[in-house]
Amino acid sequence: MRPVTRRRLANFRANRRGWWSSWIFLFLFLVTLGAEFIANDRPIVARVDGRWFVPVLVDYAESDVIADGLPIEANWRDPHFRQEVSEKGWAVWPIVPYRHNTVITDLGRPSPAPPSWKNWLGTDDQARDVLARLIWGFRISVLFGFALTLASSVIGIMAGAVQGYYGGWLDLGFQRFIEVWSGMPQLYLLIILASVIEPTFWTLLAFLLLFSWMSLTGVVRAEFLRGRNLDYVRAAKALGVSDIQLMWRHILPNAMVATLTFLPFMLSGSVVVLSSLDFLGFGLPPGSPSMGELVAQGKNNLQAPWLAITAFVSLGTVLTLLIFIGEAVRDAFDPRKGAERRA
Repeated sequence: MRPVTRRRLANFRANRRGWWSSWIFLFLFLVTLGAEFIANDRPIVARVDGRWFVPVLVDYAESDVIADGLPIEANWRDPHFRQEVSEKGWAVWPIVPYRHNTVITDLGRPSPAPPSWKNWLGTDDQARDVLARLIWGFRISVLFGFALTLASSVIGIMAGAVQGYYGGWLDLGFQRFIEVWSGMPQLYLLIILASVIEPTFWTLLAFLLLFSWMSLTGVVRAEFLRGRNLDYVRAAKALGVSDIQLMWRHILPNAMVATLTFLPFMLSGSVVVLSSLDFLGFGLPPGSPSMGELVAQGKNNLQAPWLAITAFVSLGTVLTLLIFIGEAVRDAFDPRKGAERRA
């Protein structure tokens, strides 16, 4: 491991708040990544009449599980079907026996129902388990944030590199285009898009990508404008090194130092954007689990404070962890931190 890498890792660990936040966020992300095995209305594995079944991954018909079953999709929550399965075998259920879209029919009270031993965070106004929707919504929000951050970073870095390296009229024209494009009313365009097609995960990702790539362009452009005039870059160019190799091997590593510090903040911004759109009703399709939809549930059901408290705590926790991680990454790439520690 290079000395500079060891120094950066030491600076990152020195920020205890960011260090522990990274582990907590990684734990939450890995746990919710397997949401099907944690919150589902189907067993993880079952054994009936000496045969093994994996309902969490495979759709079975009732006739496939029990001999006198009907040739329809097995409803593992049906009391009669569950009794026959328990008589002929056993099944291992997830910790939360509800999926994000499972409608609970045996609440015994009007929904939204308060927290109980059966529903740890209560239910929403459509009798769906809040904890199950929170687990699934956390995964969707974080995966959307990762995808948007990665795609926008690649496009933004490429655009900023071309601008800064070549400069001149190309840089001037690109800057005028960015100024015009960044002034477009995104919300109005999204409303128009929602009236034409139903927004999905990928259409929202593509639409937000049209505008989010500009967040890194200015930083990368400035680094390439500075780096193209350095002596070792001029020497490599005099030796006949191609422009692509110069940009990739000699200038980009230095530009990435400033760029990487923005990534955790871009991730938190992406999560906020999706949550805001879901709250306003222009995000994922209706019924999709999302932390923004949970915030909307809390606003629409003020008589059920557990919905607003869950939405506030969950969204605030995610954003706080990401901000703390961003601060630790910023300290890791700050050369002054290493000098302070040596002093």
